[in-house]
Amino acid sequence: MTTIGLPRRRVHARAEPSVPRARRPFSALVWLGYTWMTVIILLAVLAPILHLPSYATPIGFPRLGPDTGSLGMLLGTDGTGRSMLSRLIYGARVSLVVGAVACLGTFVLGTLLGLIAGWFGKWLDTGIGLLTDTMLAFPGIVLLLALSATFTPSVTTLVVGMAIMGLPQFIRLARAQTLSWSTRGFVRAARNMGAGPWRILFREILPNALPPLAAYLPVVLGHIIVAEGSLSFLGLGIPPPSPSWGAMVYAGKDSLADHPHLVFIPALAIFLTVFSLNQIGDHLRNRFDRSTDD
Repeated sequence: MTTIGLPRRRVHARAEPSVPRARRPFSALVWLGYTWMTVIILLAVLAPILHLPSYATPIGFPRLGPDTGSLGMLLGTDGTGRSMLSRLIYGARVSLVVGAVACLGTFVLGTLLGLIAGWFGKWLDTGIGLLTDTMLAFPGIVLLLALSATFTPSVTTLVVGMAIMGLPQFIRLARAQTLSWSTRGFVRAARNMGAGPWRILFREILPNALPPLAAYLPVVLGHIIVAEGSLSFLGLGIPPPSPSWGAMVYAGKDSLADHPHLVFIPALAIFLTVFSLNQIGDHLRNRFDRSTDD
């Protein structure tokens, strides 16, 4: 028996739909922030080998404008004839060292207290929360002024005061992260398997809470740089002749009308640094904060 030949249908395998890769928006401000901070950090680290004139020794007449004839005169001189470029770079070292050490101290202590408050709760949470609210109610600049007036102005005094000033923010952020991650399934599974509270806290919760906490560091560093500049502007920061951006602004304020570069140069350095740190902090938070993921 013969079969009538029918046209065969060609069965084509369905091609999987191609989903274009999501493109992250490019922000020129973010990369300009990274570039500025890289330049500032490199200049601060390499300052001793840049053959800059001494920041404490006059190299010319006072209040000279910028001159491209030599490296030391690139930004002019201050009110006593010292190189503005040299004082700006060495002032960056002071601001970055004070800010970095203070940030590291407040980050470690604030994270630890926030983890304990969020995980154990009860009277520990109440006590740490009361401490945090009390510190937030006390103006930070007043605390810095009190410390500087009580103790001899030095790098150590600034670091301790600014670390205390930034402590409440990290405690609150760490506590919020702990409360968010403590309800996840892997934490409940670890608890059901008999893991102790400290093991869960440091092995399960802390690695997930660290990225958003670390992403907040640049923002805190920017606040500390502003606070250090404000304190130096009031004459209670790093004692002279060590340079400081805030002290440079204070030294040039009386000559603002005739020699504006004495104020605008260090003020611009503070603005660009703080603005860059805020941009970097926002970028890192958007990239590494996973607290809203399922």
